[in-house]
Amino acid sequence: MEVAINTNIMAPDLAKESAWFKSSYSNDTGGSCVEVADVTRTHSGIAIRDSKIPSGPALLLTREAFTNFIAEVQAL
Repeated sequence: MEVAINTNIMAPDLAKESAWFKSSYSNDTGGSCVEVADVTRTHSGIAIRDSKIPSGPALLLTREAFTNFIAEVQAL
């Protein structure tokens, strides 16, 4: 099963067509800040980035891999 579609993409390359959503576990005081964007229409996957570095790298996962990732995190 392939998980990562693209590990060499920068978040600004996705920003034009992406609506980023911050994790409900993130906070405004510099805590863990993860954002995701559904870019299946343009890049066939779900993008994940560090909201503290919006111009930095993004990880692009298949929808299946992202769903599995969420399930594993929730099981912790």
